Amino acid sequence: MLVGISTKAYLSRARTLEWLGELADLARGHVAVRSGAVELVVAPATPLLEAAVRLLDGTGVRVMAQDVSRFAGGAVTGEVVASLLADLGVLYVEIGHAERRGLLGETDAVVAEKVARSREAGLVPWLCVGEEARVGPAEAAASCLAQVAAAAPGRGPLVVAHEPVWAIGAAEPAPVDHVVRVAEALRAGLPEGVDAARLVYGGSAGPGLLAQTVPAVDGLFLGRRAHDVAGVARVLDEVVRASSRPLSTADRPVP
Repeated sequence: MLVGISTKAYLSRARTLEWLGELADLARGHVAVRSGAVELVVAPATPLLEAAVRLLDGTGVRVMAQDVSRFAGGAVTGEVVASLLADLGVLYVEIGHAERRGLLGETDAVVAEKVARSREAGLVPWLCVGEEARVGPAEAAASCLAQVAAAAPGRGPLVVAHEPVWAIGAAEPAPVDHVVRVAEALRAGLPEGVDAARLVYGGSAGPGLLAQTVPAVDGLFLGRRAHDVAGVARVLDEVVRASSRPLSTADRPVP
């Protein structure tokens, strides 16, 4: 099972470090992480990535960057390139989030370049896809699959995060039936060559959703509802209850 958490830009430096310490304590003591039933992934603000890697060392928690440059390196002032993230000890990188598309104008072409640079550096892209409007599951899945095809046409590891744009920041996540049906269609339609892709749901996800959507999804991508570590603990408890079956390949951490 895969559970990701992004702090976005909500937390201060002091609060982020405090939260990371709380998360480290939780991970060390929780059977879901210790047993490998869940791979917990956190994405703090970029300036705090090195601190996150240090604080989470030995806890089983992986670190993800919230963004990456589409350039490989060199004279690109202000960019954070994939090779540097890899040097820091980051494993995953979040790419294509609707907020970056909407606020910063990132296109499919830019997203595809970021995926390529990440794979070249040995990072695993955590690709965010989602339908703009509240449509039916078939139309939503078709939109998401088109985004995957545009962003990740080549071979390589991939996490696909289904985040309906209309559900991001909403009071509630998308309805369970919608999440499940879109997930099933995505899994069936992913392009050939995507190696062992894992599928998670985001978009106002929080405690209580996992038990209703597994095994259609491989996990959740949490936002503000996980900024209280008690919420993370509740999700990990759900993983334990959902993991009475033997672990599948998709549930095991990336080596």
